[in-house]
Amino acid sequence: MTSITASKQRVSYFYQPDVGHFYYGPSHPMKPHRIKMAHHLILSYGLYRKMECYRSHPASPNEMSAFHSEDYINFLAKATGDNLRVYGNQMQKFNVGEYTDCPVFDGLYEFTQLYTGASLDGAVKLNRGDCDVAINWSGGLHHAKKSEASGFCYINDIVLAILELLKVHARVLYIDIDVHHGDGVEEAFYCTDRVMTFSLHKYGDFFPGTGHIKDTGAKEGTGFSVNAPLTSGMTDDAYEERIFKPVMDKIMEVFRPGAIVLQCGADSLTGDRLGCFNLTLKGHAECVRYTKSFNVPTLVLGGGGYTIRNVARCWAYETSVLLDTELPDEIPYNDYFEYYAPDYKLHLTPEQRENMNTEASLESVRVDLLTQLMSLKGAPSVQMSEVPPDFELIKEDANAEKERRSTRENREGDGMNDGGAGDEGVALTSGMTDDAYERTDIQTGHG
Repeated sequence: MTSITASKQRVSYFYQPDVGHFYYGPSHPMKPHRIKMAHHLILSYGLYRKMECYRSHPASPNEMSAFHSEDYINFLAKATGDNLRVYGNQMQKFNVGEYTDCPVFDGLYEFTQLYTGASLDGAVKLNRGDCDVAINWSGGLHHAKKSEASGFCYINDIVLAILELLKVHARVLYIDIDVHHGDGVEEAFYCTDRVMTFSLHKYGDFFPGTGHIKDTGAKEGTGFSVNAPLTSGMTDDAYEERIFKPVMDKIMEVFRPGAIVLQCGADSLTGDRLGCFNLTLKGHAECVRYTKSFNVPTLVLGGGGYTIRNVARCWAYETSVLLDTELPDEIPYNDYFEYYAPDYKLHLTPEQRENMNTEASLESVRVDLLTQLMSLKGAPSVQMSEVPPDFELIKEDANAEKERRSTRENREGDGMNDGGAGDEGVALTSGMTDDAYERTDIQTGHG
């Protein structure tokens, strides 16, 4: 498969207004508020007019247990700041609590339900063929394990979304452009050839410490974990032209995925509080544009990113890239306008710092990865003659939903999709003016 110029693609955007209200605690670098900031930039640039916008459903414990252990989910549902002493042993077992990077905070379980439900809704929408690209900037929490929190991540919405996509697609490609290795996703699919993981990340004395170039998978999955270990100072040209594009071309040729999940962690941007790369918005977004150009159904997720004004800039800009829409560099006025001082510009200038990735080191990584991919014996085949029963039920629900849609459009409330993996709901932008869209949030008490 070769890269081709993408035709106009149908984009669906999933957002829960409450997801930006959660707080990990003082001095913690993870700020869910960045999701709300990105949403307001998307609004103020008028990008919502060009896509269908939905309020996603909160994921249920049953949905989460498709990957995570039930005792871990039960713990997350019950643990609060007031009863931590009761769960002392379990906190240690599940790597949660004040001595870890995954604290228990007010509304923790609800937070995981919101970001996970949005990813699942996006995957179902893609499975139905109702859109070509689904966006959930609150998702992308790639470090969470089956029974363990890790790296600010509690529930691995990515793994759950990929499992949903595998119900319909024989092969799914996962791409991770976060500065940290996508270890939780790689580990979940390390022994299967139905999911290929491709992660570009800082490696060496850096969290989570995994992602060596020789970590290529096991058993049936041997060769299907693709790791590009990099070091500090990575620039746009080195990232895109030396590694991302040539490796992507080969992956698409040999693996031929039916769907793609793209994790767009913004901590690989220049000036990130925790990151050490030197990518601009344009460089980071070029990976999004290039992935889009293959015209494969794609779920686009957030991830890391700890200089929150730049995270909002990045995800708003990448939304515009997915919509083939040019944005002016001037930040339009919005509720968080002051965050973008002093220049109030969209784009970032790279720092004056040395790229520690040499031409020789980049060439070595590129050659090793292309050699690994060329050794694969073509795309694995999977018998898909029967669509999974739950997907058939979803299709029946969708048909019934169309009959009910006209009734729901007149329903009182804020007009957002009220969720459910089998519920298309009402698009935010259906028949709504800009002012009505803004008033919707005001009427429901959400910003």
